[in-house]
Amino acid sequence: MEKKSVARKPHCLVIAFPSQSHINPMLQFSKLLEHHGVKITLVTTRSYYHNLQKVPPSIAVETISDGFDKGGISEAESFKAYTDTFWQVGPQTFAELIEKLGKIGDYVDCVIYDTFFPWALDVAKRFGIVGAAYLTQNMTVSSIYYHVLLGKLQVPLKENEISLPALPKLQPEDMPSFFSTYDEDSFFLDFVVDQFSNIDKADWILCNTFYELDEEVANWTIGIWPNFRNIGPNIPSMFLDKQYEDDQDYSVTQFKSEECIQWLDDKLEGSVVYLSFGSLAMFNEEQMKELAYGLKECSSYFLWVVRASEEIKLPKDFKKESDKGLVVTWCSQLRVLAHKAIGCFVTHCGWNSTLETLCLGVPIIAIPWWSDQSTNAKLMTDVWKIGIRAPIDENKVVQRQTIKYCIRKMLDSEEGKMMKSNSIRLKTLALRAVSKGGSSYKNIIEFTNNLFSFQV
Repeated sequence: MEKKSVARKPHCLVIAFPSQSHINPMLQFSKLLEHHGVKITLVTTRSYYHNLQKVPPSIAVETISDGFDKGGISEAESFKAYTDTFWQVGPQTFAELIEKLGKIGDYVDCVIYDTFFPWALDVAKRFGIVGAAYLTQNMTVSSIYYHVLLGKLQVPLKENEISLPALPKLQPEDMPSFFSTYDEDSFFLDFVVDQFSNIDKADWILCNTFYELDEEVANWTIGIWPNFRNIGPNIPSMFLDKQYEDDQDYSVTQFKSEECIQWLDDKLEGSVVYLSFGSLAMFNEEQMKELAYGLKECSSYFLWVVRASEEIKLPKDFKKESDKGLVVTWCSQLRVLAHKAIGCFVTHCGWNSTLETLCLGVPIIAIPWWSDQSTNAKLMTDVWKIGIRAPIDENKVVQRQTIKYCIRKMLDSEEGKMMKSNSIRLKTLALRAVSKGGSSYKNIIEFTNNLFSFQV
């Protein structure tokens, strides 16, 4: 590529896996870089582009192909079939994008890539461009997968207790779900492990978490990868440090309507149980029934987000709106968690939801579903001590009596008060990390200063 102009801003391509849980935090990080003078171009697939309701006008958007330009993953026979095609077509069209930008003088200085796309680093290096890996999961989970890559953690698991450097002792039920399903389908574990296949070639390794949350594993990681930096939590500024008044949502949400904040406004402080299980979790009808009746029989108010595709699983006699409860298909989770009426959060423990509840000081009841969620639940309940994990029966169902017991314990016991206190402490640490002079703030400044050094 031709010599770059010294007058221009450094330019980063940010390429995220085409799902809300990956694009949201990477876009938030992009906003921070932009505030520090970096030019950002968000790269998504042609199929997912139509799901983006809005992106800040100062951030350009470019598209590449995943091989399924009309419907994305819904066109493919399976997730494996989708990635097999994407991994062939994606690198080619991503390289073509970099070449196209170079021809019009819009040179790329850095590729910040979702580690689900290890091939993006290979493409960046082919052009002599800085490659920054962005981990959308925490370092405990990432360390587990990395040790599988190294051959230091055997699969299937043979131990009843897993001991890895700088991590808490883990039981098999605390491990990512892909370990327990490996014999039936090895693809998902192989997929998440592969994100570390070439990470040692990255110029930077960035993680959406903050140092104070798990200092021991952060220190261990820096010992392995000196170029590792925590740069999170990457959530909208107005729900954390309030540095940027225009940053009040993720900007890429696929939904617009909201109907629950006014309902919450009428409730007493700490009196409402909020339930949401993300955009992917699919409980069976038995679990949905037990949740519904547990809430119905409980004395507390509740706000439950049930996706439209899951509503059919609710019991026929369960009212979606009553004196004590409201069921909606979507809400602004950040606005809900920030509301004074929320007493606890019943969650699947996805990493984005985990960070949001940490940043807003809300204790949790954990009902993990798959992937990294069991490990996140372990951290929240046994390490950070901000919640309890709802026990399951022999059919892997959380019974209604269990739901009622967990809610009472969280809202009406001394132990619940202690978990709330721990939540507030971690909220304070998260705020300190992203504020001026904080650990994540300084890491972001270091990263951006390095980008600007190319312009001198």
